[in-house]
Amino acid sequence: MRDTTLAFCLVSFAMVTSCATDNQIPAVNETVSPEIESPRSNLVTEGIPQIPTSVSDRLRQYQNIREHGFRDWGSEGILIGTRFGDVTQIHSVKAPGAARRQLTFFDEPVSGADMSPTGDVFVFTRDTGGDEYYQGYVFQLGTGEISSFTEPGTRNGATSWSDDGAQIAWYQAKPETPDWDVLIADVTDPTSRRVVFGGNGVVYPVDWAADGQRLVVQQLISDLKSRLFVVDLQTGNSTEINPSEDIAYSGAELLANGDVITATDRGSETKNLVRILAGSDAIISYTDNIPWDVADWIVSPDEKTLVFTLNENGLGPIKILDLDTGAIKNGPDLPTGIASSLVFHPNGRQVGFTFDGPTSGADAWSFDLQTRETIRWTQAEVGGLNTATFVEPTNFEYPNAEDMQIPAFIYRPDTDGPYPVIISIHGGPEAQARPYFSSTLQYWANELGLAVIVPNVRGSTGYGKSYLATDDGLNRKRSVEDIGALLDWIAEQDDLDSDRVLVHGGSYGGYMVYASLIDYPDRLAGGISIVGISDFTTFLTNTNGYRRDLRRVEYGDERDPKIAAFFDEISPLNNASRINKPIFIIQGANDPRVPVSEAQQILEAIRQNGGEPWYLLALDEGHGFRKKDNIDYQRAAETLFIAKTLGLE
Repeated sequence: MRDTTLAFCLVSFAMVTSCATDNQIPAVNETVSPEIESPRSNLVTEGIPQIPTSVSDRLRQYQNIREHGFRDWGSEGILIGTRFGDVTQIHSVKAPGAARRQLTFFDEPVSGADMSPTGDVFVFTRDTGGDEYYQGYVFQLGTGEISSFTEPGTRNGATSWSDDGAQIAWYQAKPETPDWDVLIADVTDPTSRRVVFGGNGVVYPVDWAADGQRLVVQQLISDLKSRLFVVDLQTGNSTEINPSEDIAYSGAELLANGDVITATDRGSETKNLVRILAGSDAIISYTDNIPWDVADWIVSPDEKTLVFTLNENGLGPIKILDLDTGAIKNGPDLPTGIASSLVFHPNGRQVGFTFDGPTSGADAWSFDLQTRETIRWTQAEVGGLNTATFVEPTNFEYPNAEDMQIPAFIYRPDTDGPYPVIISIHGGPEAQARPYFSSTLQYWANELGLAVIVPNVRGSTGYGKSYLATDDGLNRKRSVEDIGALLDWIAEQDDLDSDRVLVHGGSYGGYMVYASLIDYPDRLAGGISIVGISDFTTFLTNTNGYRRDLRRVEYGDERDPKIAAFFDEISPLNNASRINKPIFIIQGANDPRVPVSEAQQILEAIRQNGGEPWYLLALDEGHGFRKKDNIDYQRAAETLFIAKTLGLE
């Protein structure tokens, strides 16, 4: 099973036709001193002072850290994703430690690199300006020729090759249409594409039968409910696998004998690996004695071995399962960190993966299935920094008002406290803060001397399906209450300065920033909201139609009068008069998840209440910034805001 999990955790938009108003764009002095960091013309700013280059000089080293993600095995060596310039592109690496050879050259970042079983082409996706309307492309390794196989104006992804490489399957979503389609085609002939499954909400392909005549499709209803179907590609008929009302799946593999391997939370708080036997209701469970979610998994070409990773309190070790005996053994010895993106070599003996540690950037690795010996193919570049000074986060729990223990990570500087604090809140809300490497968190702790706390408030994934559901619908404010409980915990720590706490978050985390500033104005110094939801009713009304129904499952349906009244009550927009601390709002103009109107409406409300917010709008970005020049300015502006708000100057 390739990793086809669809991420809806970050949030929506309508394209900006004009955002240049007199009170949004300050005059630009053409003779700006070289000692001042100036935004490019694609960035709209308001309230942001001129940024001295002294702020950005040291930050630039952290921003220049270059990481590498394992994408697939190539015809020679491996394919990786890395940035060499402004955005991530596909490169090939012929041997461990060898030089990268760049294959794609675009102004926009490239996602994926799924090699055909024939070994002569791979497919990738690319959008425009962060609009997330990804188009699919095929790259001919022999000639370097690139051509598109998808329909313009649609969103495409989750590509899956047939075993013989003759066809590829993928999902297609259209604007304002909640029902997705699954298509197949010969990628060298776009006219051959045809719909084989659709009209049923969010659907995407997960595996082909070995004979190429059947396709396994997953329907995603919510993080707590999904369905699996086997589609007969000749007749168009589909059969549901293991029909059930309340089961969540994570991918599937259709074995040669008709059995199905999948990860599911059937009868469990966590996702377990199971085998559904063909022609019966019998199910073999392999990992039900492991109290953690199975995260990523893949079956060997000979169908005898399954390699998987766990989400073990945020960490991601590798395990090896013998499908004949059910025996599980440890995978390769790795440093503390997270393994992901598992890919079997066609020879069935090596497994490639991405490894990411809290104090070391992501790199492409592989290991031998028999010896478990590892090979590190790439070495993350760290901008000349001494990684020995990077801060290792500590996992801890803190109590909330309902006597629950809320999991979190804290990065403490290697200096004397008490430290000012940044609370960094993840998006989602169906997501989890895990100790991936973050140059931003390392900069805050290592250079600014800040303690950084990253909580997994109620509604986060990784701690069981009951915990995941605790913030649904009318329980939305429960997660905000967990920030209040964290402020209580901070006040009890001798090495933390409870008078200097700032909240930071993106997407749903951006909503949490607004809500925390409203509910705890006397306990917070300020906040930074990135592509944040400012009103759930307007968000659900304006988010792209292809994802609206899925978001209603999590947040509630704004067309229900009871839900609408609740949304009015908790709306940051309706309570903007209570935001009386410094706030920095950051947004991408092309965001299809959280539309730019969410930022604009709360920005105007804060202005009308006498506030002086900082505002940064990127005209060529979507749901978060992906282009290095834009990220560099964003981080420099955030640094200046943090310094002023927390009194670091």
